[in-house]
Amino acid sequence: MRNNNLFEEFPSVSSKQWKQKIQFDLKGVDYNKTLLTHTLEGITIKPFYHADSFKQIDIPPTPDEFKICQSIFISNEKTANFLAKDAIKRGANSILFISNKAFDSKIILEGLHVASIYFQLSFLDLKFILKLVNSNKESTLFLNIDLIGNLAKTGNWFFNNQKDHEILREILQINNSNTHVFGVDVSIYQNAGTNTVQQVAYALAHANEYLNFINENRIDSVKMIPFIFSMGSNYFFEISKLRAFRYLWNLLLKKYKFEIEANIFAQPTLRNKTLFDPHVNMLRTTSENMSAILGGSNTINNFSFDAVFRKKNEFGERIARNQLIILKEESKIKNGNLAKGSYYIEDLTYEIAEKALHIFKDIEKNGGFVKQLFKGSIQRKINENAQKEQDLFDTGKLVLVGTNKYPDLKEKIGDDLEIYPFLKRKKKQTEIQPVLAKRLAEKVEKERIKKE
Repeated sequence: MRNNNLFEEFPSVSSKQWKQKIQFDLKGVDYNKTLLTHTLEGITIKPFYHADSFKQIDIPPTPDEFKICQSIFISNEKTANFLAKDAIKRGANSILFISNKAFDSKIILEGLHVASIYFQLSFLDLKFILKLVNSNKESTLFLNIDLIGNLAKTGNWFFNNQKDHEILREILQINNSNTHVFGVDVSIYQNAGTNTVQQVAYALAHANEYLNFINENRIDSVKMIPFIFSMGSNYFFEISKLRAFRYLWNLLLKKYKFEIEANIFAQPTLRNKTLFDPHVNMLRTTSENMSAILGGSNTINNFSFDAVFRKKNEFGERIARNQLIILKEESKIKNGNLAKGSYYIEDLTYEIAEKALHIFKDIEKNGGFVKQLFKGSIQRKINENAQKEQDLFDTGKLVLVGTNKYPDLKEKIGDDLEIYPFLKRKKKQTEIQPVLAKRLAEKVEKERIKKE
């Protein structure tokens, strides 16, 4: 009988033998200086990974397949309802509604047959939330109420610390298995310039404030928390980031003896998106979406390639949605199973988890995440890493094609700006220094626009 194992006839080679062979072929060139790469996370990337030396941890199960989400801003309820139904017809099976003010929830949800609906609300209103929940008939609702996320992003509580948490207690009294109240917006930190290790650590520390709240108030209704992650372009690191988070979240829950599922809602980062040569953004989002899938995301919300500088438009939204449909239905990339067993990914997952756990413990030792936000320690760490990234971009070591590498200097963008694409600094009194999102290319783009 023929043996189908193609490698049995070859002798096994240990990692030590591989390294000796590489050093021999280098002919005296320093191995460490030539072939080892040191990242901003403090992780050293080796030239090869081997079965006898890689580290592996047990990652909790991930969904069989991810949901395709369409984000819709509510300016008119009937229009938003129509757009949601249209997106579902075209392949979306999850909706994210974004709103800055209260709306008529009955009109929004009327005839909307979809498995899950997420909300991103920039206000906190108990009466409105109760109406919203009562208007829902069949979908799983994710309210994504994130008091700490709002504090980090705006620099203020919605009202004040005490009142915000009183309202939260009232909302948590909702006895509805289809409604999930909490949300943890980790994308705030990624878009401001944190590295992958920091994101995992801050996600844990941010969520741990809510676990303490649940524990102290003896709340038993919380069964799932969505975590909103933004995905960067460092492909394997981003895959490993989500895997490391799931592992550490499981460890944290065991300390509390809780059973709360982490629902990972992923979307591309805005940090590396560009105004010039914007179609390259499609390549960036494709890579980022693949990382989200292979990292084990539950739901993915893709951005249009021109989302940075144009209002939502049918063409951009269709392309964004179709990117996910192609990955899922044509490429058959549906879940994180394909990443299992990869020596490199498994090793990265271990490294990220180990370093993130160290940062998390340090935050808790010093009073917890909110206290560190008020001290400005979290903001300082984010700014330090963001500046390192910015320096790499400014010197051309971190490449954004079409912007700081191979730019088309004849390209004009000024007349196409439908929304302001740069960091806005509002002169407003805040309780803490807000965590501000900023794209790497902003300075270069401003200079080019001035010359148009």
